[in-house]
Amino acid sequence: MNHLPMLISDLALLLVVAGITTLLCKKLNQPSIIGYILAGFLVGPVVNFIPTIGDMENINLWAEIGVIFLMFTIGLEFSLHKMAELGFSCIVATAVQVGGMIVVGFSVGQFLGWSTMDSIFLGGMLSVSSTIIVVKAIEDLGLRKEYFATVTIGILVVEDIVTIFMLVILSTISVSKGISGGELAATLGVLMFYLVVWLIVGIYIIPSFLKKTKNLMNDETLLVVSLGICFGMVWIANAIGFSSALGAFLAGSILASTVHAERIEHLVTPCKDLFGAVFFVSVGLKVVPSMLAQYAGPIIILTIATIVGKLIFGSGMLLGGENLKTTVYGSLCLTQVGEFSFIIATLGASLHVTSDFLYPVIVAVSVITTFTTPYMIRLAPPAERWLEKILPAKWLKTINRYNEETAKREIGDEDWRKFLKGYVASFAAYTIIVFGIIEIGFNAFLPFIRGIISDYNLAALVSCLVIYLCISPFLPPLMVFRKRYFTALWLKSFANHLPLVALMIARTAVTIFLVMLPLKHFFNLSLWILILITVPLTVLLSRSDWLIGRYLQLEARFLSNLNERRLNDQQSKQGKETHDWLDKQLWVAEFIMPEGSEAVGQMLKDLNWGKLMNVNVIKIIRGRKHINIPEGVEVLHEKDRIFVMGAQKSVENFGVIVTRKNMLAMQNQQLVTLHQFIEEQDQYEEEHQLLCYAVKVEKDSPMSGKNIKDSQIKSQWSCFMIGLERDMLPIVNPSTNMVLAVGDLIWVLGSQKMANALLKEELILA
Repeated sequence: MNHLPMLISDLALLLVVAGITTLLCKKLNQPSIIGYILAGFLVGPVVNFIPTIGDMENINLWAEIGVIFLMFTIGLEFSLHKMAELGFSCIVATAVQVGGMIVVGFSVGQFLGWSTMDSIFLGGMLSVSSTIIVVKAIEDLGLRKEYFATVTIGILVVEDIVTIFMLVILSTISVSKGISGGELAATLGVLMFYLVVWLIVGIYIIPSFLKKTKNLMNDETLLVVSLGICFGMVWIANAIGFSSALGAFLAGSILASTVHAERIEHLVTPCKDLFGAVFFVSVGLKVVPSMLAQYAGPIIILTIATIVGKLIFGSGMLLGGENLKTTVYGSLCLTQVGEFSFIIATLGASLHVTSDFLYPVIVAVSVITTFTTPYMIRLAPPAERWLEKILPAKWLKTINRYNEETAKREIGDEDWRKFLKGYVASFAAYTIIVFGIIEIGFNAFLPFIRGIISDYNLAALVSCLVIYLCISPFLPPLMVFRKRYFTALWLKSFANHLPLVALMIARTAVTIFLVMLPLKHFFNLSLWILILITVPLTVLLSRSDWLIGRYLQLEARFLSNLNERRLNDQQSKQGKETHDWLDKQLWVAEFIMPEGSEAVGQMLKDLNWGKLMNVNVIKIIRGRKHINIPEGVEVLHEKDRIFVMGAQKSVENFGVIVTRKNMLAMQNQQLVTLHQFIEEQDQYEEEHQLLCYAVKVEKDSPMSGKNIKDSQIKSQWSCFMIGLERDMLPIVNPSTNMVLAVGDLIWVLGSQKMANALLKEELILA
């Protein structure tokens, strides 16, 4: 208990002085961050006429907690969706900024006569800006909602992630006194593996837990639970080699996708303000005038190099497609040395590869650039006007043209971009998940089983079977990726065929390799025997309806958790009883069967348009006869009017294929949404019209626990299932292997016969 009075007196001193200095800054219309740093200087060991902080260890601990709270609240505002949306621009800008500043830092270090290792670490320190300082300055200046602020924070987030890998690289260089490519790649691969697994598991588990306990969450409980998640992920981050700041940020990002995000942010804000103030005061405590005087020359040079270098290399935002205003504002925001630089400096000191003076020098540069940051941001408007005035008109025209061409290029390559985005994301995620399960089986499950079963071969067999059981649901999506953009690219150009086939072969090869690993590890079989066993096993597992159904359950839960907040906001705007999502998701096109078409006389099931092109025939008009939701045995005739429904891209692809083969002719080049099609049936008699209803799967429903294929929805209700909603997540044209669950909202399309069947079972109201 002896430390308690000292802690209380230190906090009293710190907060009283910080309160006075921040009030003074507000009076002078200055950012409060300057008041905090000034308070730290005043209560530090240098100033004698004010009492001094007595226990720096406790203050530093509180400051570290402050960093965690600040990063957590930033994560709550910056969800994974926002990171994905900012991708290209932020990555390009970060690459230019970090790469350029590493070169600047190394060059300045060499110019000052410092050692090679000091110069390398200096480059790393100068390359990192401060998320905390920039966000605080932007908020104090009332610019948080500006577009440039979103882009700037996106760059800072990418920088923080890059810093994690930079620490690994610097550690490798320090230990080996050089760069070992293999060792470095392996270490970075392990970190990336843990990061992806961490995010996937976190998104799958945390929102699900919050959903199930939603009714028990008052403000007090939600605050405790959310902070428990935050600090739990901080602990996990440190355990696997990440920084606590990144762990807190990712915890916030995961929670940002939930419906609790705004409420959590409101509850955590007082904690963030308190501990954040302590952090900024701790920065001021490190200001020592004697140190500034001793290293005045290097500090001034490094400060100038930091500000000028970051202004120059901030032009990377232009390369990413941003306009001049965003580039100027963003570059001026990033002109400081961040708190991650202290971590890099600490790493060098702990490994005894950097000189003792490097840490105090970088702290001084950080403090000075922290002071200058708010003023640099305020210079943005006149700086933009000045650049527009002095830059040649030809340059400005080139910048604008580049931005326009970047946007056009992205639109022109939209199909490839969307295909590759889905391909790479799914390939990486499923590969890491499967590999992670295999590694857990090797390193954790096998030793556990050996403690129960003494015979190694039997224990290995059990472990192998458990691994295959766990990875099997992920093999179908890992091996097969044929989204609608695959078809669009295949049809667009013959030149696309080879790369598309190569990408599919790559997935198959990786899947087979991963299936081989357990057998090779446990039984050390020859390559040919492995191939003979694993190739048919992989094909069998990837085509199993049961496994696909299990996977679809996992995927639906994951997507629902990831998009929970967006879905809730959308539903709140539209109302609970609505199917407006069909307007954007499902489209209808009308075709006519021309004379001489090869499809004439064929049954729908033989044409197999549903599986091949992901579309469905919902109506055929033959003279005066209307065939709603035709069966697969329906034979097509000349001059049939055929109405096809599906996602917009799928319907467009279908139209290209059938018209190119002269199987069908498109009646109207403009697609209509399913909702429009249903609303505009006045020309048809009521018994010929299509209707759309939603049916909820109740606890006692015979459909619950069955996949769509076995639910007999079509035969029982004379209808077609067009989609379902699960936990607010709309799933359009779901796979027939999808397992229905209690609470699902099934959307069905059919005629008056369907409506009568639903009314008879009291599933809809009259």
